[in-house]
Amino acid sequence: MEFDVLIVGAGPSGLSAACKIMQLANSDDREISVCVVEKGSEVGAHVLSGAVFDPVALTELFPDWKNQDAPIRTQVKVDLVYFLQDSETAIRIPEFAYPKTMRNEGNYVVSMGNVCRWLGEKAEALGVEVFPGFTAADIIIENDIVKGVITGDMGVGQDGTLKDSYVPGMELRAKQTIFAEGCRGHLGKRLISEFDLSKGKSPQHYGLGFKEIWDVPPEQHQEGLVVHTAGWPLSRFDTQNTGGSYLYHAENGQVVVGLIVDLNYSNPYLSPFDEFQKLKKHPVIAKTLMGGKRVAYGARAIAKGGLNSLPKMTFPGGMIVGCNAGTLNFAKIKGNHTAMKSGMLAAETIYESIVNKNNTSADLISFNDKFASSWIHEELYQSRNFGSAIHKFGPIFGGLYNTIDQNLFNGKLPFRLKDDIEDYKHLKSVSSSQKINYEKHDGVVSFDKLSSVFLSNTNHEEDQPIHLKLTDITVPISVNLKQWDEPAQRYCPAGVYEIVESGNDKTFQINAQNCIHCKTCDIKDPSQNITWVVPEGTGGPNYPNM
Repeated sequence: MEFDVLIVGAGPSGLSAACKIMQLANSDDREISVCVVEKGSEVGAHVLSGAVFDPVALTELFPDWKNQDAPIRTQVKVDLVYFLQDSETAIRIPEFAYPKTMRNEGNYVVSMGNVCRWLGEKAEALGVEVFPGFTAADIIIENDIVKGVITGDMGVGQDGTLKDSYVPGMELRAKQTIFAEGCRGHLGKRLISEFDLSKGKSPQHYGLGFKEIWDVPPEQHQEGLVVHTAGWPLSRFDTQNTGGSYLYHAENGQVVVGLIVDLNYSNPYLSPFDEFQKLKKHPVIAKTLMGGKRVAYGARAIAKGGLNSLPKMTFPGGMIVGCNAGTLNFAKIKGNHTAMKSGMLAAETIYESIVNKNNTSADLISFNDKFASSWIHEELYQSRNFGSAIHKFGPIFGGLYNTIDQNLFNGKLPFRLKDDIEDYKHLKSVSSSQKINYEKHDGVVSFDKLSSVFLSNTNHEEDQPIHLKLTDITVPISVNLKQWDEPAQRYCPAGVYEIVESGNDKTFQINAQNCIHCKTCDIKDPSQNITWVVPEGTGGPNYPNM
């Protein structure tokens, strides 16, 4: 099948690009074919975000979105920031003492899954063909130019045999292809390497973000309240394991709670999932959750390197946008508005190339000028050192640097804080690490992994090739277990990886059915032995309103 524009991924950036292209084409009365392929069972099924949403890009795309029944209704009314000293105590940080980028006046508490469902409807109404349940498994590259993608085969058994339900993948070709897969997209990762797009940049840095949705008692709910925390249960003073939490009071008596754990942590015994469970027991969080009911769970990697790690976003035949490139503004803890804007700029550039009938790589160079002169670049420039400061100086001194930089100098202190060590390289050996013993989950505010995965509605066709590929099947036991006590059994938030003991024998078991597509294993494995690729279409989580 051939199209003018092919978009991989129906998230904020991909759908915004699709809508923008069709708006431009329709305004010129020009026929352009645009196709979006999405690996989830439906648009929004794989979208997970906090989320406090800045509507600036949406307002550019649909100025009258408030009159179009957009699922964006809960405006932020109160911002609170706490430093958690330990498991019981906390200090509320006054507004002047934390970065102004964390203030949320004019922003909204939303489900980005539902926002993307709405954007998908808008895209289809404009004439975009949206195909959920189709994975982009491979890239078509001819003469060093991207020509499209190949969708994944369906109906292949785990042993490689073709089942009665076998349907081969198809070639989807396009004049230009936009890769909008989200953080650590498996094709985006290949494109960055293939075209050397990160030359001269710091490596990308990541966090693992958890999210739960709770129904809470009415007297504990305050619609529009936004709470952020730093410190406990992660590092309070040093740089060994940093991150922060959030608690957002949404509509309909629900709150969303989560923890972001920076994936440059050093102790191999650390379990990000269990740190999240600990967090919920702190009085600042527990006072809202107690007596409530947990109704949804999910986790997703977050690209947080910012401008210092942002690769070149154009290559012959297409572009890489949104969180697939790493456009999140970490100083704001927001990436949806920047992802949308990057997709819109890509759309404008590609539309111009199609109208000019050149469709060459040189024709996409104008994107660099559009990006450099836009508000997205200004935001990312002002926040370029935010994550690096926390990594280098810890939450207190890094936070102090960021507060001074953002509040007094608008992010324009004349420094570039380099952060050139990849996250997985920070992991220390077990011989130089202290073992962490986590308390048993109480079933009230803290829970185990398997009951959590159940709430993510995750499912995969069981008889299919495992989509978590080991470069060397011996490494988990012969290398990782000896040096790091195989950290995959702890860093995975879904219980995918296990060490199974039978007598004196130990084997590495992959429970691929549990995978919620967070990509943490692809990022944090200390031997870089695991590669995440797409399973069959529709596989993975089915988030209802994350």
